[in-house]
Amino acid sequence: MQIQSPTASVGLKHKLREVQDSGSALLAANFYNYETLRGILNAASEIKSPVILQLTKSSIDYMGLQAAVNMARAALKEFNVEGWLHLDHASTYELVHRCLDAGFDSVMIDASEQPLKDNIAITQKVVSLAAGYKAQVEAELGYVAKLGQSKELKGFTEPSEAAYFVQETGVDSLAVAIGSAHGFYTEEPKLDLARLKEIHEATPAYLVLHGGSGIPAESLKEAINRGIRKINLATEIKNIFMQSLGNNLQNNSEIDLRIVFPPAIKAVAELVKNKLEIVRNGH
Repeated sequence: MQIQSPTASVGLKHKLREVQDSGSALLAANFYNYETLRGILNAASEIKSPVILQLTKSSIDYMGLQAAVNMARAALKEFNVEGWLHLDHASTYELVHRCLDAGFDSVMIDASEQPLKDNIAITQKVVSLAAGYKAQVEAELGYVAKLGQSKELKGFTEPSEAAYFVQETGVDSLAVAIGSAHGFYTEEPKLDLARLKEIHEATPAYLVLHGGSGIPAESLKEAINRGIRKINLATEIKNIFMQSLGNNLQNNSEIDLRIVFPPAIKAVAELVKNKLEIVRNGH
C-alpha cells in the first residue's frame, strides 16, 4: 500500500479539488537526477509553493525506482515543500503497479495512441488498481505530439468524447490535446482555448496541459482561466540545466562536481520559480 509523503499534507486528489474550486493550477515538473530535483525544490521552497514531482520510465530506468522515490521523498522533507510524486506517461499496467507499490501519489496511464475502446479498457484497469492505494489517476485523450513525432498532425480532444471517456473510466485527471506538444516548438504554439473551455464544461475531470515548455505566460494563464489544473514542465528543465552546465564547462578544467553543478541547479531554480509564479498567479 502507498506510503504518503510527510510533506504531502493533503492528498493530490484533494489538492486538485482545491485548485479547481479556486480556478488555479499546479505545476508538475520532471526531474532527472538530484541536481534537477534540487533546482525544482529550491524554487518551490523559496516562494512557498506546492509542486508535483514527475518521473518517466526513462528517468526511473536511469536512477532506479526505489532510489528515485527515496530521493524525492527525502528532498521534499528537507526543503519543507508540499509535494507529490507522479508517474508521467506510463504505457503499461505493469509499470503503474510497480510505481504504486513504491509509493507514488499519482500515476498516468497513456494509451492515447490506441483505439478509444482500448484506451478506455486499460484506463479502467488502472483506475481500479489505484483505488486501493488512494492514488490519483491521469489519462490522455487526443494527439499530443511526443518527442520525435510530427507536430503537424492534428488530433484535438473532442469535448463529447472527453465526457464519455471520463464517465466510462472514472479517471481523475485528463490530459487534453488543444495544440500543445512535447519538446521544443519551432513556432509559437496556438492553443485552442475555445475548445478547452468546452471540454472543461463537459467533464468534471481535472484537465492537464502537457508540453508546457515554451508556451508563453499569457497563454498559460488563459489556459488556467479556461480549466487547466495541472501544467507539465520537462523539456525546458533539461535544456536549461545542460545549457548552463555546458557554458560553465567551456574553457574550464574544474573536475569537482560540487563546484560545476550549482550554477546549473540555480538556472533550473530560476526557471521553475518563474513557472510557479505564472501558475500561482494565473487566475
